[in-house]
Amino acid sequence: MQPVNKLILGDNLEILKSLDSESVDLVYLDPPFFSNRNYEVIWGDEGEVRSFRDRWSGGMDHYIGWLKERVEQMHRILQPTGSIFLHCDWHANAYIRVDILDRIFGMGNFNSEIVWERTFGSGSSKSLSKKFPANTDTIWYYTKSPKFIFNQLSKPYEPATIKRYDKIDESGKRYKWENLKTVAKERLEELIANGEARYNPNSKYPVYKRYLDEDKGTPVTNLWNDIEFIGTKSGERIGYPTQKPEALLERIIKCASNEGDVVLDPFVGGGTTVAVADKLNRKWIGIDQSVQAIKVTEFRLNKQRNLFSASFSVQLHKYDYDTLRNREAFDFEEWIVTQFGGTPNTKKRGDLGLDGKAADGAPIQVKRSDSIGRNVVDNFLSAVKRFDAKLFDKNVKDQNPVGYIIAFSFNRGAVEEVARLKNDAHIIIKLMRVEEIVPIAKKPSLTVEIAEAGRDKKGVRELTFTAHGVSEAGIEFYSWDFNYKEAEGFKPDVIIDKAGIQTHKLKPGQHTVAVKVVDNDGLDNIEVVRLKVNGEVERG
Repeated sequence: MQPVNKLILGDNLEILKSLDSESVDLVYLDPPFFSNRNYEVIWGDEGEVRSFRDRWSGGMDHYIGWLKERVEQMHRILQPTGSIFLHCDWHANAYIRVDILDRIFGMGNFNSEIVWERTFGSGSSKSLSKKFPANTDTIWYYTKSPKFIFNQLSKPYEPATIKRYDKIDESGKRYKWENLKTVAKERLEELIANGEARYNPNSKYPVYKRYLDEDKGTPVTNLWNDIEFIGTKSGERIGYPTQKPEALLERIIKCASNEGDVVLDPFVGGGTTVAVADKLNRKWIGIDQSVQAIKVTEFRLNKQRNLFSASFSVQLHKYDYDTLRNREAFDFEEWIVTQFGGTPNTKKRGDLGLDGKAADGAPIQVKRSDSIGRNVVDNFLSAVKRFDAKLFDKNVKDQNPVGYIIAFSFNRGAVEEVARLKNDAHIIIKLMRVEEIVPIAKKPSLTVEIAEAGRDKKGVRELTFTAHGVSEAGIEFYSWDFNYKEAEGFKPDVIIDKAGIQTHKLKPGQHTVAVKVVDNDGLDNIEVVRLKVNGEVERG
C-alpha cells in the first residue's frame, strides 16, 4: 500500500499508474475546464504551461482523451465501495458524462448530477443581453459499485421552515405539534404524562412536540445553492483564482467517506481538498504538476496544523542537500532505502548496522555522511557475512552484489577497497551516492531588506519588507508569517507573493517576521527577522 498524507509533484497520469489498485476510498477532481482560455494557466510555472499546451493540441476529442485515460486509472485505484466526484462546467460536462464516466463506471453506477451555484450574483457571462448568465458548475457523482459509502447529510432549515416551529416551551426551546402516527400505547401514555404529547380532537392521531433543535434539518439535495463563495475578504482566500470553498469539499468528503478513509485529489490546485480531508481526519494524497500548487498546499497545511494533526510528506523532483543531510537519522534511512526500491529495516537495534534490503534481497547500509572511508566498507562486509552466510556465498558465486552502501559521498580509500574486493576476492559491494538515487539541488538563497514607510502618534510603525531570493532554477514565489513562532513552525499570513514585497504595520514591542522563498524546483529557504519597534533590527 502506498504511503498516504502525501503531496506529489508530477504528471498525475504517471503517478496514478504507480498507485495500488483498490487503495483509495474517494476521488474528487477539479480538472482544467474545456474553455481554451489562457486564464486556466493559474500558477504559470513550467509544468502547468506544458500541460496546458498538451491539452489544447487538439479539440474536444483530444481533451476527452486526455481526461479519460486519467479517470480510467482513478477507477482502478478506487475501492469497490468508493466514489468519484468530477467537477466541470458547461463547456464539456455532457461529453464527460457520456464519453468518460458512463463508459468507465457504467450508467448503472451514476449517482447524482450535483449543481453548484458558485456565485450568488449575476454570473460571469459578459453578453448578458444575449443569454442567461452562466452561474453554476456541474459535479458528476459516480460510484464504483452498487454498494458504496454514503452518509446522508442535512443543512439548516430555511427561515420560513423555522417559523413553523411557532411554540416555545418554558426552557425557551422552539417546537411545533406534529401527528404521531406510530407509537406504542405505553410510550404514548408516558409522553402525555410528561406533557410531550396530547390527543388532538381534530385528528384521529395524537400529536407530539417536535423540537427544532432536535431535528437534523433539511436533507441535502443535488442543488447546492447554500455554500458561500470565496469573496475578496474571505478568511479562506489564498489568492488562487479558481479556489473552491472548504464547505463544498467538506460536504463531499463527509457524505462519501468515513474517518480514516483515503481521499485523492489528482489536480490539487490551491489545496482545498487535502486541507479539508486533513481537518476531517481522513488520509489523503494530493497530486499536481505545478511546483507552486504543491508548495502553496504545503504551506496551507502547515498553517492549520495543531498537536493532533497527522504528519505528511512532500515528494518533489529535486531535494535539497542540506535538508537531507540534517534529517533525523532513522527517518532518513527509511526514506532513502524506500527511494532506492528497497525495504527498510524496522528494527533499530540488533540489526548488525544494516538498514534494509534491496529489491534483490541484498543488505543495505545507510550512512548519512560525506567522505565515507574504508573502515565502513570493512565493517559492512563483516556484517553482510554474518547476516546471511548462504545468501552471501550465493551472490559471490553468481557475481551479484552482496550488499549496498548508501552515502552522500565516498573517499578514495572506500572506492579502492571496493575495487580490490571485486578484483581479488570476486566480492561485489555497490557504493551508491544519494544523488544517484534522488536528484539533489541547492536550495535558494534569501535576504530581506526593511525600510520604514510611516509611523503614527501611538508608535505604530509601517514597515516595508523586501525579500530577494536567488536560485539557478528561478524563483516561484514568497510567503510571509508576521507572527512567527519557531515552536509552531511557519504559518503564513500571506501564502502567495510573487513580488516578494510586503508592507505591514507593527505595534511597539518585540516582533518576529519570517519569509520563505520557493524556487522552480520546489526547494525553499527561510529568513527570520527579529525586531523591536523603535529599536534595532536583529536578524535570526
